[in-house]
Amino acid sequence: MESEVRQRKLTRREFRERMQSGELRSCIVPVAAVEQHLEHMAMEHDWRSVCHIAVEVAKRLRPSVLVAEGLMAGSSEHHMTHPGTLSLQPSTFLAVLGDLIDSEVRAGFTNILVLNGHGGNVVPCQAVWDQFLRRFQVNLQFLPYWDVLTEDDARELLASGHRLPDDLPGHAQEFETSFGLAAFPENVRTDMWTEQPDPTPAMAKARTGAVFIERIVERVTRYVREMVDGTRVADVPPFHP
Repeated sequence: MESEVRQRKLTRREFRERMQSGELRSCIVPVAAVEQHLEHMAMEHDWRSVCHIAVEVAKRLRPSVLVAEGLMAGSSEHHMTHPGTLSLQPSTFLAVLGDLIDSEVRAGFTNILVLNGHGGNVVPCQAVWDQFLRRFQVNLQFLPYWDVLTEDDARELLASGHRLPDDLPGHAQEFETSFGLAAFPENVRTDMWTEQPDPTPAMAKARTGAVFIERIVERVTRYVREMVDGTRVADVPPFHP
């Protein structure tokens, strides 16, 4: 029977025994958003996509990695003109994220990847990351999952453009729509994706999304493996003398 990769699925005994045995070496904390994704995509896309990547990475690194799905909403004030979006103030988002990291450090993890799936979370996290590193004193990394993709990937796979970050990842355009078609097609309303000013979502293809997902999973897996192996270690900034 394969080891479970979702932390929420474990009992306390199962978690304790796996941690005490040294089997668990790292955890992934996905963060994202629930927000409007134009007229044609479900609002859960960012959350669903980052969790999909996190779980697939953990499966490839079984049994040493767990996924802690603890924070669905993100900082999305810039989408609040579209009713239905859920948004946290940056201070709220960072306070909850800090508590989740603290929980994992207290559980015994020393390699923690915060895997991000929403552009609005990037600046708040970057602004405080040195403080988190000083506070937690572990190998704590922050990675938007699309950062492992390159302009060459965009030129090869996207028909709508190759600008980073405008076309890749963009917002609910060809890249994200292709991802949705490949991983959770029930979230893409193809009957209405042309009923909006932006024509690029209709250029999306499931096979394109599948290639992107494979490349992302492969590269994030390598990233986490390097964290566990000790070849990718966050530098903890010094305290003031």
